Amino acid sequence: MKELEDIVKAFDVAQQAGKQTALATVVQVEGSSYRRAGARMLFTDDGQLTGAISGGCLEGDALRKARLVMAQQQPMLVTYDTTDDDDAKLGVGLGCNGIIHILIEPVFAGQAHHPIQLFKQFLGKRQNAVIVTLFSLANRKGAQPGTCLFLSTEEYQHRCNYPGLETQLRSDAEAVLVNGKSAIQTYQADTELTGFVELLKPAVSLLVFGAGNDAIPLVKMAAVMGWHTTVIDGRTNYAVATRFPEAKRVLLAKPEQALPQLNVDNRTAVVLMTHNYNYDLAMLRQLLPLKLTYIGSLGPKKKLQRMLEELHENGIEATTEELQCVYGPTGLDIGSETSEEIALSILAEIQAVLQQREGKPLREKSTLIHSEEMASLPVNHENL
Repeated sequence: MKELEDIVKAFDVAQQAGKQTALATVVQVEGSSYRRAGARMLFTDDGQLTGAISGGCLEGDALRKARLVMAQQQPMLVTYDTTDDDDAKLGVGLGCNGIIHILIEPVFAGQAHHPIQLFKQFLGKRQNAVIVTLFSLANRKGAQPGTCLFLSTEEYQHRCNYPGLETQLRSDAEAVLVNGKSAIQTYQADTELTGFVELLKPAVSLLVFGAGNDAIPLVKMAAVMGWHTTVIDGRTNYAVATRFPEAKRVLLAKPEQALPQLNVDNRTAVVLMTHNYNYDLAMLRQLLPLKLTYIGSLGPKKKLQRMLEELHENGIEATTEELQCVYGPTGLDIGSETSEEIALSILAEIQAVLQQREGKPLREKSTLIHSEEMASLPVNHENL
């Protein structure tokens, strides 16, 4: 979610400077592309760019289109077709083999529920949310509705110009919120519309138990990825905020004091790296029943086995389900030696686990790099 956070910050700066802005959203991709549906970029009228909709090859042309959108104050659907080997005729060298549909819409700060405001609502609370973006593939030169609905477990907002569609749009958004996958839908209004029903997930929350020097590069790299990191340690001279300026929080706490002060959910990953056996053991005892997605234990496998055996001797038998989330030694086997290399291997493994990937070389994949992540909802809806 770092991209959305950066876009929100850039929008606020642009507003203070009195600049016009436009938001580009990749709403649908057919075939291969550098970014998938949901990638976004904010443009200002003086050419500042925040976010990414490609590997850098589309941005120049998209900026020209965005300036036209800001001048006309109307959304525009732009399509880049690179299935033809001669993509030079587009004026861009994509090097891909797909069709990319990008919706560019002006952002009106005074308008209720504009896209950036919806992003702020999503980022303000740690929960999943759904945003619906409507566009017309059937009539590319016609009206493009744009971002029109926001739904979370606590909030619902819409600005749909097609009242007959609102019920179905909300129903589809609720379905996506439940099944956890984005969807592409078609709707019948006065013209056929396509809806990108997009699931937004909170940033990864990384809990690092241990504030030693080897935790510093881990926190720095996690910040680059947009993860929200909390560093916890029981030593007063280590758990110091100035040592971890990129961390969202630095907590001085003994093992029994830590968890009550932390929020843990299915987007939380934990790394035990205090280099204090008893501290790591005490935390593992508390963390196992939570059935987190990832608990990493720094150090040799024998250390983890010893901790589990000690828990067993004290009447705590970890279940198979609980053990599935424990990774020790933490990290992928990439030949790491330095603390920076170890941090890289840890973050790579966490990313792979959260995305349910194997972490193997991409050249060994026989399928597309980006797996299909769209939900299976009813394809067509009649106008209600």
